[in-house]
Amino acid sequence: MPELPEVQTTVNQIAPRLVARTITAFESLWAKNATPSAPAVRRGVVGRSVRAVSRRAKYVVVELNDGGWMLVHLRMSGRLEWHDPAADEPARHIRAAWTLDNGDRLLFCDARKFGRIVYTRSLDSVTTRLGVEPLSDEFTVERLAALLAARSRFLKPLLLDQSLIAGIGNIYADESLHAAGLHPLTRSDRIGPAGVAALHSAIQSALRQGLAHNGASIDWVYPGGEMQQHFAAYGRDGQACARCGDTIIALRVGQRGTHICPTCQPAPRGPRRGKRRSNNSQERACAASPAS
Repeated sequence: MPELPEVQTTVNQIAPRLVARTITAFESLWAKNATPSAPAVRRGVVGRSVRAVSRRAKYVVVELNDGGWMLVHLRMSGRLEWHDPAADEPARHIRAAWTLDNGDRLLFCDARKFGRIVYTRSLDSVTTRLGVEPLSDEFTVERLAALLAARSRFLKPLLLDQSLIAGIGNIYADESLHAAGLHPLTRSDRIGPAGVAALHSAIQSALRQGLAHNGASIDWVYPGGEMQQHFAAYGRDGQACARCGDTIIALRVGQRGTHICPTCQPAPRGPRRGKRRSNNSQERACAASPAS
């Protein structure tokens, strides 16, 4: 699933051609992805010009000139791209399209059909339950410390909970935890001040590195990024840790594939290391909060 760096990269790519343009048509080829409905989205956006394009958590946020808002959540396999009439092959898996007053067409391609397009008159009605933005001024070490101390949850599922910290997904959670030297099954309320500071720095560093490399391209879903060439932990099962030389191993935490270095990220209460897939009962019992 595209995470904060991938979504922000998408915003950076579409905004220059979308801002100040008027939407002249909206076509839905998969009505289930439109909220409250495809006709409602069409009525809301057609004839309106785009005032701004931004990001909130994993949403692309389009502000319209009449006070309305359109949000796009890419989910598992969605992407936004411009129609290129000169392309050798036409875009695949098109689920929706917006036509602009200059003839440009913005396409929403989504192979797995999990993506969502939302039209609303109130941005808060969609985003009010989202947590703090991890690259914002509001995300301080003190705020992270309070967030962790107020709960007794496994660390990785907490990082994936969009109601607490918005925009982190599986990739950047693994990268952040590795950089901070924290095991994903560490209890959030057992992390000391040094660990909190290290985690805060690691989260922001991992996300900024992702942004600098235009996100990660690990399959055909999200092309163009280069962050995958700089992973320290994610997807590196069986490879050497660049920091210590030990072998990166794969676990299941909260039903999510998770990658750690057992030396750099010592496990709480010492479950045995060295297995590619852990059967530890603590890990089996861990259930991640839904990520939206």
